[in-house]
Amino acid sequence: MKKKGHPPYQDIIFLDTATGDKFVCGSTLQPKEKDTFEGKQYPVYRVPISSKSHPFFTGNQQFVDAEGRVDKFNKRYTNKKAAADQMVEKEKQKAAEDKAEKKAKKLAPSVKVVAEAPSEQPAKKEPVKKAAAKPKKAKAAEDKATP
Repeated sequence: MKKKGHPPYQDIIFLDTATGDKFVCGSTLQPKEKDTFEGKQYPVYRVPISSKSHPFFTGNQQFVDAEGRVDKFNKRYTNKKAAADQMVEKEKQKAAEDKAEKKAKKLAPSVKVVAEAPSEQPAKKEPVKKAAAKPKKAKAAEDKATP
């Protein structure tokens, strides 16, 4: 087996930063900070939440937020909620404007525009009326009568 294949296993003090409780446990972590516990010196590793501070293990609902994650979430949520509320208000205003515009259009056909621009369409030509055709016999008699 290779030498130095794994980090050395040692006892370490785990320090719960939420409550300040300490407990010793074996680990391969290599922290640089050291502290004395029960007369012996151990390396110290700081943990934000342990079984001494977690609500599941303690049975009470104490609020532990060492890194401000809840505050960050609440801040982000309130910003998004405010933006969504503004969008809803804009949509309501637009709907009200559209409704007023439609109402105005319904009333508008009864009022005629006085001055309209001249139309670009050419004037229609009226059909030319042709003279009534005379019967052939009458036409032939006229032609003979004229000298």
